[in-house]
Amino acid sequence: MVSGTVTIVGSGLIGRSWAVLYSRGGYRVVLYDVKAELMEQALDVIRTQLESLQLSNLLGGKKAEECFALISTSSSLPEALDGCTVVHECVPENLALKQRVFSDLDGLVTDSTLLLSSTSCIMPSQFTESLTHRGNCVVCHPVNPPHYCPAVEVIPSPWTLPESQARAVQVMRDIGMKPVVAKKECDGFILNRLQYAVLQEGWRLIQDGVCDAKDIDTVMTAGLGIRWSFIGPFETAHLNAPDGMRDYAERYSAGIVRVSESFGQPRPFEGPTLDQVAGYLEGEMPVEKLGEVREWRDRVLKDMALFRQNMPERPS
Repeated sequence: MVSGTVTIVGSGLIGRSWAVLYSRGGYRVVLYDVKAELMEQALDVIRTQLESLQLSNLLGGKKAEECFALISTSSSLPEALDGCTVVHECVPENLALKQRVFSDLDGLVTDSTLLLSSTSCIMPSQFTESLTHRGNCVVCHPVNPPHYCPAVEVIPSPWTLPESQARAVQVMRDIGMKPVVAKKECDGFILNRLQYAVLQEGWRLIQDGVCDAKDIDTVMTAGLGIRWSFIGPFETAHLNAPDGMRDYAERYSAGIVRVSESFGQPRPFEGPTLDQVAGYLEGEMPVEKLGEVREWRDRVLKDMALFRQNMPERPS
């Protein structure tokens, strides 16, 4: 049973992943791009991703061909939007481009069309304020690659209608994603603010001579990241004190505040520290080998997705 029609604007990396997810969720997908050759390339990648997910039992019991049959392409935006209930914008992270794309969409969609954006950092108010259908606009920002990492940030603008955000959340759940529902927009959203905090403090520790870049990665891959892959930082804190979070706050709050006050101002990623970090990474993962490393990363993420699919439920 087809759940509806989604038009994806942009056939790059994220647009292709959304096509996989929407088709897996039973939506008919129309992929739009200004260049036909890009869409042909995208279809080849999408078919391969669907086949890989089927082999790994990550297609929800569906067949790859069944999902792929739901996907078509169009190089005409009015044609691509005909009959769609959801539009998902996946163009490059450029404010002027997003403003232009949403302005074009605004003149072609109906009052009931849900308008989604995959932007990772641009606040929705910056490209929707002047739109007639601005109340229908919601950011749905995924983690890369989204077919293995199901978290998706659902970010409203100040004028997003509550029912539009609720629809976006439901659509995301329909296709197997795990919505992170923001109450309002903020610069960087949620995921990147947390990610940038870790990167900034890691940079500071390296720059101040406390440790090397490899040590920061090891703290994550052999320590914090293992726990955080299935329980979050607040859940970890709740488990790390005998009587839960209130006990944790009583025991450790003063120390957390003291250490946090030493963090200081943000530091730019440049100079000798950049040379040190980049040199370490280029030694571990040469630039010419990054394609192979990304493939390895995705294989590991696929195995982790399989584990999570069969992971025992947490007691409650």
